[in-house]
Amino acid sequence: MTVEQPIPILAGAKALVTGIANEHSIAYGCAKAFREVGADLAITYANEKAKSYVEPLARQLEAPIFMPFDAASETELEALFERIEKEWGRLDVMLHSMAWAPKEDLQGGLLNCSSQGFAAAMDISCHSFVRMARLAAPLMKDGGTMLTMSYYGANKVVPNYNVMGPVKAALEACARYLAYELGPQRIRVHAISPGPLKTRAASGLKDFDLLLNEAAQRAPLGELVDIMDVGYTCAFLATPYARRVSGETLYIDGGVNIMA
Repeated sequence: MTVEQPIPILAGAKALVTGIANEHSIAYGCAKAFREVGADLAITYANEKAKSYVEPLARQLEAPIFMPFDAASETELEALFERIEKEWGRLDVMLHSMAWAPKEDLQGGLLNCSSQGFAAAMDISCHSFVRMARLAAPLMKDGGTMLTMSYYGANKVVPNYNVMGPVKAALEACARYLAYELGPQRIRVHAISPGPLKTRAASGLKDFDLLLNEAAQRAPLGELVDIMDVGYTCAFLATPYARRVSGETLYIDGGVNIMA
């Protein structure tokens, strides 16, 4: 089934999307879905190397705000939200789709992960979401939606996912606690847990192709998800149709997570 002519239910909404690396990124699928239902976009890129891949996508999606954002840079974080406040005066949707760990710590198993590597992975992949939420919340004057990307390895052991398992578990916990703290402001917070997808980030995992094949075989729906499956779900969560849903970890994986 294809999705055709989406209703512009988010017309005029302002959405910040971080973490696009290229056209295969989950964040790009989300940005595209937000745009299809009418939202105006602010899109970021991680560095100058990434800019050449992301800028054409931002132009295609007619994003009026396109800025650098290194998750480790407080200066760039503050500049991003200052621009959003200056140009829009508010924010309705925030998508955090960033994860990173040093290669040697990611591929060496949890037991051999250095304290420095663990701390770096936690800072970029988890606490950056908290930092963004802190600046986004005051701009969500009429409520809003915050979304972050997790994975099944946060709750069950996935071979070769290593340090990212504990980090994503912490990220999901952060989403729940932020949902609690921001609920009185009518801000809803979710962790999204897509099935395995061929993204640049996933390419750093050992034997990832085996993980893809296994997911396709185990999924009750019998196939893998794609970035637009994730994007349309996130767009739904940002609409009034999901106004009483918060603090969830939502699996978008064809049902793989329910299988023993």
